[in-house]
Amino acid sequence: MLAVSVNAQDKNANTPSGDGKLRIVVFGAHPDDAEFKAGGTAAKWAKQGHHVKLCSVTNGDIGHWQMAGGPLAQRRTAESAAVAKKLGVTSQVLDIHDGELEPTLENRKLITKVIREWKADIVISHRPWDYHPDHRYVGILVQDAAFMVTVPYFCPDVPHLKRNPVFLYSSDAFQKPYPFRPDVAVAIDDVFDLKIDALHELESQVYEGGANGSEEFVRTVPPASDVAGRKSWLKQKWNERHTREADRFRDTLIQYYGEGRGKSVKNAECFELCEYGRKPTTEELKELFPFYSN
Repeated sequence: MLAVSVNAQDKNANTPSGDGKLRIVVFGAHPDDAEFKAGGTAAKWAKQGHHVKLCSVTNGDIGHWQMAGGPLAQRRTAESAAVAKKLGVTSQVLDIHDGELEPTLENRKLITKVIREWKADIVISHRPWDYHPDHRYVGILVQDAAFMVTVPYFCPDVPHLKRNPVFLYSSDAFQKPYPFRPDVAVAIDDVFDLKIDALHELESQVYEGGANGSEEFVRTVPPASDVAGRKSWLKQKWNERHTREADRFRDTLIQYYGEGRGKSVKNAECFELCEYGRKPTTEELKELFPFYSN
C-alpha cells in the first residue's frame, strides 16, 4: 500500500463513531481542493463537534511554477495542516505524485481504507468530469469505493462499514455530460472570515498562483509583510466566488433556509448527491448538514 502522510489537527480524530457525532471525509485531488470546495462547511461541522477530515489524494509536488518535487510536497502538506488547524479539522495527504493519479485497483483499495478508517458517515469528492485528470480520477476512485467500503472481504485488513455513507460531489461549473445540480446548499457567511483566515495559509497557491503562477502574478498580490492587505485581497476574490455560487443556486438556499434567510445569503458552498452509496431523504440531509435551524 502507498505511504500515507497524516497531520491530525482534530483532537477527536480517532474518536469512535459511537460518540454521536458525524464523521465526514472530503477528498480533493491536491492539497487545496478540499479546503477550497468545502472549507466553510467543514468549519461549521467542526464548530458543532463533528469530525471532519480533508484528504488530498496527491501530494501536490508539481503544483507550482517555480519549484517541484519533495520540497514542494512537504510545503503543501504543511500548508494543508495549517489550514486544518484553523478550521478545527484533520488533514491527510496521500503520497501519490501530482499529475499521475490513475484509477487503479491499488488506489481504489487506498481510498476504501481511508473511508473505513475514518468510519465516515459522509464522503465528498470532485465529480468525475473536470479539467484536471487528477480531479476526474478522484471522482472515479471515490465512486468505485462507494460500494466496496461495505464489502467484508475487500481490503479485509480494515473492518468494513456496516452502513454505507452518503456520497456527494462538490460544486463545479462544467456543463457536460450535465451541469452540477445542488441537493444541498450551505450558507457560510458566519464562517467566511474563518475560511479566509485558513486559506491564507495556502501561500503557494493563493499568493503565488500554484502551477499557473508567475512573477507577474506575484507582483499583483500584496507583499508577505502586509498580512492584512493579503487577507483583504483574498477575501475579495473569494467573496466574488462564493457570491456567484449563492446567486447561482439561490433556489436551493431558499429551499433549506426559507424565503427570508435564503435570499439574504451572500456566501455559499453547495453539494450534489452521488447516486451511489446511501440515498438520504431531504430530512435526513438536514440531519447530516445540521445548520438550518440556526
